[in-house]
Amino acid sequence: MPFIPTDFPNLQIFEPNVFEDARGYFFESYNQQTCSNGDIDISFVQDNQAKSVYGVIRGMHYQLNPQAQTKFIRALSGCILDVVLDLRQGSPTYGKHFSIELSAENKRQLFIPQGFAHGYSVLSETAEVFYKCDAFYSKELEAGIQFYDPALQIDWKIPAEKQIISDKDKLHPTFENCKNNFIYTP
Repeated sequence: MPFIPTDFPNLQIFEPNVFEDARGYFFESYNQQTCSNGDIDISFVQDNQAKSVYGVIRGMHYQLNPQAQTKFIRALSGCILDVVLDLRQGSPTYGKHFSIELSAENKRQLFIPQGFAHGYSVLSETAEVFYKCDAFYSKELEAGIQFYDPALQIDWKIPAEKQIISDKDKLHPTFENCKNNFIYTP
C-alpha cells in the first residue's frame, strides 16, 4: 500500500509506485480507488499550484469549519519542507507539528486531513507546489498561525536573514490565540 501512516491520526505519507525506464518515469499521482483502499474517501473540488523561490515560507494556513479543507500536497519541481500542526482538540497529537521534505525527486505526497494548519518552506532554488482540496477557498473562514511562534519550535530550515514571508502571514496570531473550532473524533 503506498500510504504510510504517521504518528498523527489520519495524517499519511503517500509514496507512489514509480515506473522508470530509459524514456523517463511514470506514476499515478492520484487514483481515487487507491485512496479508498487506504481509507481515504474524499471528493476533491479544487486544485492549487504555487511557484516560489528559495527562502519563501508560506503558512501556517487553514480554514475553519464548515469549510475546513483536506489537502493532498506534492512538489512538482524543487524541494520543500512541508509542515502541519494538529489543531484538533482532543487529538493525542494536538498542538504538535509534523514535517517532511517533499520533492520532485522523491515524489512523496502528504495527505493532510481537516483540522491541521499547513505551511511550507522552499529549500531549493525554486519549487512548484501542487495540492488538491476537498472544499473551496473561503475568505471569511480562512485563518492562520504565526509560522515563527516560539511555542511551536518549528525549524523551517531557512536562515532568518534568508526568509521571505508575506505581510499577511506575519500578522497571524500565535497558536495560543488562534481561532480553532476543530474537535478530534477517533
